[in-house]
Order: sequence, then structure tokens, then C-alpha cells
Amino acid sequence: MKAAKSGTKDGLEKTKIAVMRTFLNRKDVPGDSEEEEMGFLEVPVNDLKHLFPELGPMPEGLSPQQVVRRHILGSIVQSERSYVDSLRRILQDYRNPLVEMEPKVLSLRKCQVVFFRVKEILQCHSMFQIALSSRVAEWDTTEKIGDLFVASFSKSMVLDVYSEYVNNFTTAMSLIKKACLTKPAFLEFLKKRQMGSVDRVTLYGLMVKPIQRFPQFILLLQDMLKNTPKGHADRLSLQLALTELETLAEKLNEQKRLADQVAEIQQLTKSVSDRSSINKLLSSGQRQLLLCETLTETVYSDRGQLIKSKERKVFLLNDMLVCTNINFKCVGQLEISTLVPLGPKYIVKWNAALPQVQVVEVGQESSAHEKDNVVIPNLGLKKHMPSSQSSHNKVYLGPPRLFQELQDLQKDLAVVEQITLLISTLHGTYQNLNMTVAQDWCLALQRLMRVKEEEIHSANKCRLRLLLPGKPDKSGRPVNVMVVFITPNPLSKISWVNRLHLAKIALREENQPGWLCPEEDKKCKAPFWCPILVSRMPAFSSRALDLQISQYILPNHSEVHIVILVS
Repeated sequence: MKAAKSGTKDGLEKTKIAVMRTFLNRKDVPGDSEEEEMGFLEVPVNDLKHLFPELGPMPEGLSPQQVVRRHILGSIVQSERSYVDSLRRILQDYRNPLVEMEPKVLSLRKCQVVFFRVKEILQCHSMFQIALSSRVAEWDTTEKIGDLFVASFSKSMVLDVYSEYVNNFTTAMSLIKKACLTKPAFLEFLKKRQMGSVDRVTLYGLMVKPIQRFPQFILLLQDMLKNTPKGHADRLSLQLALTELETLAEKLNEQKRLADQVAEIQQLTKSVSDRSSINKLLSSGQRQLLLCETLTETVYSDRGQLIKSKERKVFLLNDMLVCTNINFKCVGQLEISTLVPLGPKYIVKWNAALPQVQVVEVGQESSAHEKDNVVIPNLGLKKHMPSSQSSHNKVYLGPPRLFQELQDLQKDLAVVEQITLLISTLHGTYQNLNMTVAQDWCLALQRLMRVKEEEIHSANKCRLRLLLPGKPDKSGRPVNVMVVFITPNPLSKISWVNRLHLAKIALREENQPGWLCPEEDKKCKAPFWCPILVSRMPAFSSRALDLQISQYILPNHSEVHIVILVS
């Protein structure tokens, strides 16, 4: 109190810290410990005093919409009860025994990482459950629930707690997997806890529920809104609640996506040999994952027959394309995989710098062939072919079997047209050998060709062709290799093509970040990936003492002098 009475700024800060410690039961102020607390007020909830909310008997004379709304409210109450019970099980069945266990199978620091923010999430929903109880008790007179969701989940601290939980989720699962592999006692502890539970839900199954909670709320409130008539007192509140929850869910989904991308790069880095050159590139911290997806690589024979089709995990980094084999085998880890997902291991098949990767669309093959020798491993053919086989080059455009069938139809049509010309020279009349029959043959073949072209066009929507640099031939000339992937759907192919083009544009020097600020040791920080599509301009340090005078020649050959004055 002396510090507060002195009236100084330092005294005011000390008073604030003392109040925070007193009312928030905190041992340290923010920043003093590794696990920085959120500043939540610890409110003990008495289960006997605050029972789970329950709907009473349904009154008579309710409209069909009121009955449906009552059932939806019951689903909200039931799902919230199950969710709060799952959070308590995480703490009571797993966290607390691990913290109290002697000898430790998991250190206190690792326990903090694994169960990070679970207690704060439980506190949020315990308070929400208390408010929900009172709202359920008066439901038949008020029929309002939307404002409760707005008041409970529009606070910034809720977003902060859930965000930190989501961001930490991948790290927590990785730590659990590592502990299962290295500490048999920890694995045995998880197995006993799972077998001792009524529903046999694993720790992973419990900890994934906070990530799924807001999508569940959104579905329930959407059903409630559909059954709320216009002019109802709860309708506007439900719309506001849905807006708040959808915004919150979108932010959490984006953070989860970014965290998963970081985990994918880490998993890819672990799969590469430490001595490999790509390992140094991946572990340098300069890489960002733009897109990764499981695609199907297809290999065909020169007759258009499918030789091989295998799933590959393809990673699009900001400056590199990496293709890997997927290895799901987990020898000796079967029981661990039942407790926590281990995920696949990757074996790098090839990688290529993005500037050297070309997307080959329909109609671009001929121009690509003119540049270099192009070896198509899918077909085993080379560019140099007899002129009589020039039409056979169309096999590069898409599915070889379909193009082979189209070419056969084209050849048959040409033969039928010749037959038609010969028929026109006949002097006699013969059954089934006249111009009408010949023209019908031509029309039928043309219809089959149109059907085949539509099939090819549909297949091309999911066919991603990439031209990659290969090993030089015996004469030292560069050879490009064509790789063909099948994407899950047409939108996936569009996404890959667009991301590839944008990433290549971003790598151009003129599209790097606009300002590079040199440090005192005259070293520049690594630029972050951000294609701003402007020219780069250097910025001089604010501590420079000399005037910097530069002379530039403009494109029209006029000179301009720029003087930079430093105060």
C-alpha cells in the first residue's frame, strides 16, 4: 500500500500486480512463468448447487414449431452436458493422476503442454452451463436462447483460450505419440484409463472434442433458427449468435489449418535423411507450406493401357515442389495407433524448384516439345517421331486410352468417307450398299467422336500434368520429364494450377517484399512470403550518419538524382 500512496507510476503498477495476485489466485504475473495465464477468475462450481439443466414436462397446447424448438433445446442441453463431462474427464482421469504420480511418467512441463488451456475451457463452459440452467427453467415462458450464446461466446477471452488450445493441439498429440513410443509406463497408463472408462473413448477422442464443439453449436442453432418464426423475440438473437459462432469457428479453422501445415512440414523433414540436401532446405525455416494433398500418379504404356496407379503425397512449398510415397505401415506400433493417430510416414520420391516446374495444359504439348527433349515416363516415348505418327502425339494431352480410341474413330471415319466416295461411283443399285447407308455410317462415327471428346474433356478436368527437369541425356542436353497426377475433383486441379502459378510469380525478384531493412551488422532479415507485385526498394538504417546520394537512369534515358537526408 505504501507504493500506492506514494502516487508514483511504479507504485501504481505494483498495486495492479498485487490486486491481480489477490483476486486471480496467481503466483506469478504474466511473463514471469513459462505458461502465461490468461487471467481467468477461478470460480468453483458446486455440482450439488448447480445441477445440470433439465427440461421439465412439456406443457399442453404447444404449436409444432414450439415442440421442435423444445427438442432442439434438449439436444443443446444434452450435448453441453456430455462436453463438460469430457473436459472434466481429461483433467480428473488423465491430467491430475499424471501430475500426482510418483515416479513421474510425464514431467510437469510436458503435462502443462499436453493439457494446455483445458482448465480454462472447462471454466468457460461451466459458467455457460449455470446460465443455461436458468434459461432452461424459464423456457416455457420466454423461449429465448440466442442472447445467451452471444453473451457467453462473443468475449475475446473465449477466442483466445480456444485459439491457444487449437494451436497447441498438434504439439500435444506429437508429445503424446513420442511418450507412447519411448515410455512403456505412459502407454500402459493410457490403456488402463481407456479400458476403465464406460464408453472406451481414448484420450485423443476426448481432447479432439473442443475442436469440434463450435461446429456442433452452429448446427444446433441453425436448426433452432429454421424453426423460429419471423417476429419471434429470439430470432434476431439467434442470427447474432450464429454470426458470432461462425466467425469464431472460421478463425479457429484457419489457425488449425496453419498449425497442421507446420506439422506436415515437420513430418516431411523427419522423413528425409539428415544428410540429404533437401533436409537442409526444409529445416532452414524459410519454407512455407502452401498446399498439400494426396494425388494419384498414373503411368500408361504406349498403347494407352494403365501400367501403374499409386497415391502420392504432394507438397507445394513457397519455392519447391516435393512428391513423396506414403508409408502407412507401423510395425510394432499397432496398439499405439489405437490410442492416438500416428499418421503416415513420407519417403521423398523427387523434388523440384518451382521456377523449373511447368503446368502443361491441353494444347500446350507441342510448344513444350519444341524446347527440349521431353521424355514421357508414362508412355516411354520421345519427341523425335516419324511424321506419320504426328497425330499420335495427342496421347500426351490426356488419358491415353481415350485418345487412342478417339484416333481409331478418326481413322475409321476417314476410311468410311473413302468408301462413300467409291459408292457414289457405282452404276448399279445394291441392297445395304448405297449413299444413304454410307452417310449414316459417317454420322454415327461423328456422334461417337463427340462422346469420346466429352469423356476426354471431363477426364482432363482432374488431370494435372507437370513438366519437371530430368537428368541430361548422353549428349548433355537437358531432358524434361512429364508427370501426370489425378486430383480428387476438378476444383482441386484448379487450386493446384492457381497456387503453382501464384507461387512462381511471387518468387520473381520484382515481387518480393517491398522493403528490406538492414540491421546494424548490415545483414538483412529474410523476407516473408508475400507477393505484393511491386518493385523492391531498399530502406537505409535510421542510424546512418552519412547522406546517401544516388543517380538513377530512367527507361527514357533521363537522369534523376535522389538525395536521402537522415536526421
